[in-house]
Amino acid sequence: MKSIILLLIILFVFCTQFLLGEAGPSPEQVVDTEGKKVRTGIEYYIRPVPTTPCDGRGPCVVGSGFVLVARSANETCPLNVVVVEGFRGQAVIFTPVNPKKGVIRVSTDLNIKTNLTTICTESTVWKLDDFDSSSGQWFVTTGGVIGNPGKDTISNWFKIEKYDDDYKLVFCPTVCDFCKPLCKNVGVFVDTNGNRRVALTDQPYKIRFQPSA
Repeated sequence: MKSIILLLIILFVFCTQFLLGEAGPSPEQVVDTEGKKVRTGIEYYIRPVPTTPCDGRGPCVVGSGFVLVARSANETCPLNVVVVEGFRGQAVIFTPVNPKKGVIRVSTDLNIKTNLTTICTESTVWKLDDFDSSSGQWFVTTGGVIGNPGKDTISNWFKIEKYDDDYKLVFCPTVCDFCKPLCKNVGVFVDTNGNRRVALTDQPYKIRFQPSA
């Protein structure tokens, strides 16, 4: 009897190790411009690349950044996400699909929230929810929710992927097993008013993450 129990224990350990091996290692951790791990709950500026060093004052990121702006003079809310020149942008907070993990990893579903108080009733959580039929473009706007992964929130989830030595954002949520969402890069599309709107694009948009503090 003891021999049978011992054999069952050995088989259980072997099978467990086999299954864990199949799962593979965790995805690579995302790092910021200082080489530190990007973490949930911490504010970061999303900075387009190339970046420029500060002469004689150590590493620094300047150039342009991501901000929220009104859709038009007649339609304020919800806010659109755009890239502006000469400003580091507004800080965002990343929340992974499993917030208990603490760190942000590549190829992992996450929410992006611009940490800003506005006059709009909608949240400042990024959301793919604005299709322009004239240009055929999907744009990133606000009004999403944090967490609650599934078909009802599928438009709220983005991913960070490696792009050369830096990163890019993509929209390709995997929070719904039976959904078939779009899978494209999150880049910049210049609209008819000259706004550099954040949208789904074929061309990747290289970025880095600068700590706000």
